[in-house]
Amino acid sequence: MANTYTQLYIQLVFAVKYRDSMIKEPIRERVEKYVSGIVQNKGHKLLAIYSMPDHIHLLVGLNPHQSISELVRDVKSNSSKMINQEKLTPSRFSWQSGFGAFSYSREQLCNVINYIRSQPEHHKKSSFQQEYMRFLKESGIEYKDEYLFNWLE
Repeated sequence: MANTYTQLYIQLVFAVKYRDSMIKEPIRERVEKYVSGIVQNKGHKLLAIYSMPDHIHLLVGLNPHQSISELVRDVKSNSSKMINQEKLTPSRFSWQSGFGAFSYSREQLCNVINYIRSQPEHHKKSSFQQEYMRFLKESGIEYKDEYLFNWLE
């Protein structure tokens, strides 16, 4: 019987509900470790992660046995539950609906990993909205403004 061989590298980007800045520095590492565990327990390979206060980036080597939508659903629901159970934020935490998923070749991985790891420096120069709109345009993704994240600029 033949095996399945894949090379699927996906950057996932999604935002905190209402774009609230809830993932502050004291809890950032805890959230990232928990999300990392979810990704790995689902059989995917986490290559990079960085959580800004109002959004998160993950670069994942995707296991084809789970869809991207299922992975994002699992990450969002389980991480929200953990954050709320451990009372890591002053008010109820949840992720905004929707997400971005952008594919990359193996040759692009170093650049994407460095980009994700340098999020704080990057966001000194551009907003999350500018960043996300650039991803959509560079990827040639058509979109409608009413279906994008709620922007608080």
